[in-house]
Amino acid sequence: MSLLSRTGSRTGLRSGSPSDVDAQLAAGYRRCAEITREFGTTYYWGTVLLPPERRRHVYAVYALCRLADDIVDAPGATGDEQVAATAERLHAFAREFRRVADGGTTDDPVIAAVGHSVRTCDIPSECFDRFFGAMAQDLTQTTYGGWDDLLGYMDGSAAVIGEMMLPVLRPSSSEAVAPAQSLGLAFQLTNFLRDIGEDLGRGRVYVPQEDLRRFGADPWRREVTREWRELMRFEIDRNRELYRHADAGIAMLPPSSARCVATARTLYARILDRIEAADYDVFTARVRVPTWRKAAVSTRILVAGPPRTKGIAS
Repeated sequence: MSLLSRTGSRTGLRSGSPSDVDAQLAAGYRRCAEITREFGTTYYWGTVLLPPERRRHVYAVYALCRLADDIVDAPGATGDEQVAATAERLHAFAREFRRVADGGTTDDPVIAAVGHSVRTCDIPSECFDRFFGAMAQDLTQTTYGGWDDLLGYMDGSAAVIGEMMLPVLRPSSSEAVAPAQSLGLAFQLTNFLRDIGEDLGRGRVYVPQEDLRRFGADPWRREVTREWRELMRFEIDRNRELYRHADAGIAMLPPSSARCVATARTLYARILDRIEAADYDVFTARVRVPTWRKAAVSTRILVAGPPRTKGIAS
């Protein structure tokens, strides 16, 4: 599938009047918002608390990451006969993005919007180098030996997303970098734990192999055994520790950004609660936080503001 067919219709606006360029950007940002609302509902409910001029940049970063992820997660994309073609699609996507981020023009409104956000917010280019490197790793690596091995992958697939967001969220201190990285890691580990069943369908296991051996748990059995419960308790405790480390960064953000991040953090952490409530069954169905709950949390934080104490109740 071509980049254009995935992200939007052809506009023919490689050059033109300022009004034409503005129309392309407006169309691109609308599509970025649609992608975020459709696939990243937790992010979406957090971003509604941001001013519109910053909200659209969060949508743009999310859309770029989602579209790259879709390339490597497409059905059959990592099969022996398809992996080379998938790698070329990913590299072509990355090349187009980098060219536009450097000021080039494009027919694709989404890539135009992403490039505009990168330049406007001055998001470091090395963040995207790490991100695309991790996406390429997904094409050939399906398991991770230990926690440090998984962290090496997650640096480019998760921690770096927190770094990308900082120029949009405008923290008051450079010390916000480490908490932002921890929040990115926490979000992705939550996704990994929730999506264990789905990832098995892609031939991937993101739970470290050393943890599986330690607890004698086997995800391929797709059974909730005593060993599986013990493993999941361990991983959820690790996940919550990442959230606690991330909480320190919220106080370093301006009020609208703090409300945004606190909402996303609270909603994501509740996925862990729901995994526990499902008796750690991540095989039968995907656990979800209901939309009404997301709206309620957003409203409460909008009215009361984000908690300023150490840790945020989930």
